[in-house]
Amino acid sequence: MLLGFIQIAIVLAILVAITPLLGGYMARVFLGQRTFLDPVMGPLERLIYALSGLRHQSPMTVWQYIRAVIFSNLIMGAFVFLILMFQGILPLNPTGLNAPSWDLALHTAISFVTNTNQQHYSGETTYSYFSQMLALGFLMFTSAGTGIAVAIAFIRGLTGRDLGNFYVDLTQSITRILLPISLIGAVVLLAAGIPETLAGPVTAITLDDTTQYIAIGPVAHFEIIKELGENGGGFFGINSAHPFENPNNFTNLLETVIMMAIPASLIYTYGIIAGNTKQAWLLFWMVFVIFAALITVAAIGEYQGNPIVNSILDTNAPNLEGKEVRFGAFLTALWAVATTGTMCGAVNGMHDSLMPNGGMATMFNMFLQIVWGGQGTGTAYLFIFLILTVFLTGLMVGRTPEFLGRKIEKREIVLASVILLVHPIMILIPGAIVIAFPDTLSGITNPGFHGYSQVIYEYASAAANNGSGFEGLGDGTLWWNLSTSVALLAGRYLPLIALLLLADGMAHKQPVPETTGTLRTDTGLFTGITAGVILILGALTFLPVFALGPIAEAFLIARIASGVA
Repeated sequence: MLLGFIQIAIVLAILVAITPLLGGYMARVFLGQRTFLDPVMGPLERLIYALSGLRHQSPMTVWQYIRAVIFSNLIMGAFVFLILMFQGILPLNPTGLNAPSWDLALHTAISFVTNTNQQHYSGETTYSYFSQMLALGFLMFTSAGTGIAVAIAFIRGLTGRDLGNFYVDLTQSITRILLPISLIGAVVLLAAGIPETLAGPVTAITLDDTTQYIAIGPVAHFEIIKELGENGGGFFGINSAHPFENPNNFTNLLETVIMMAIPASLIYTYGIIAGNTKQAWLLFWMVFVIFAALITVAAIGEYQGNPIVNSILDTNAPNLEGKEVRFGAFLTALWAVATTGTMCGAVNGMHDSLMPNGGMATMFNMFLQIVWGGQGTGTAYLFIFLILTVFLTGLMVGRTPEFLGRKIEKREIVLASVILLVHPIMILIPGAIVIAFPDTLSGITNPGFHGYSQVIYEYASAAANNGSGFEGLGDGTLWWNLSTSVALLAGRYLPLIALLLLADGMAHKQPVPETTGTLRTDTGLFTGITAGVILILGALTFLPVFALGPIAEAFLIARIASGVA
């Protein structure tokens, strides 16, 4: 047990160490300051701007920024949908795969363009190399870049600046951040044993003289942007539990850290742009403490194992169901909390096999969306909670609600409420419909409380743009493809529009001079209150879900185990 927590501590220590480095670098990129990549990426960006006819120095109004996000994403999604539907006649298809059903192709295109990568398919048996590389891989860069761009525009608005230009922000997110790290990371993963080839499946003769086909492919470059961009979509069906995506403890360490790097560092980026790194570090440590607590809850549950099994076998073994033995209980629990906290969605073990502790921790992450949150948008959600806390505490102590010298008024609270309410609506309403028609819609494979969790998890994953799942669920149907597509779109774009409108409203407010009556937001006390508001809102909104799902399942397991003993 001690060794397991030491492994977790090493990962967390690396995360803390790289946060100011990467966060500071991203701040310099988006503040227009000189960076070491200027000689290489500067000419490339100017070429991109020239070819696209972009007036790259022109800041956009809020509605221009919103339209640029929506229209560009719509065009990219339609482009990828067509590639998927015509993959049977396109090149780089060594196994001769035909096009998927229209509803699966639509769900896949929407899932990847929204940075969710929720997969109702197995990659090696559904999509060709062409589809995986040039369609899905393309969206892994652009969807992650879109999230970073929106986060930076939001931060600019909060600090009184123009929102900027979406196309410039998207271009720099890719050329200055995602692409350089991905190039280096792909080489490292290739050296660590992950394949990168266009050859077809390998044929092997087993010991009992039967033929086995082993899928390979251009995996290394796909894997690094999968984690770095918080995409999560696996080249293979079992994702990062597959030895060709995650072969050893080194790759597991690298992939765990890389999926958390950008969302954690963006908090520090905010601190530099806002000129208040003290507040950034306070927020960072607040999220870090919640994150560490959830890891502890999940890890202890997996280490203690299933009491029913342990009672029958008269042992105290950890829960190894659905896990790769090369990672074990602790590293699987760490990954599960990290991937749902960052909205990455990649898995190195099956979440459907987690004990109720782990299932509750992973769902709690997706309900809150700020530990560490989605690519870029998680940072923005964190400040939505901060704005709500300013408003609530200001009312309680009789001070004018202000944030960064700008008043928080009705419009900001309405937009913040929209951002926070879209999420539970997209989870609870379709979840209730499915539970009402379990025989025709649900696809539940586990009876009782765990089956309920399977359904809620799927919609939470879609609405939070996470993409992981309780994979026992039979989700490859018309209902699941279309209903989760609605949750994917609403969970991505409605909050995104509200975030930009809120930021634009803050940018156009007249700054208010700080006085003795100003409520300071860069203190430990205020940060603690913010944590309380986050946890209370999350608990009040989703407590019935927990009570009917993982909490009830935990009590049921304990009761059965006591009867067996």
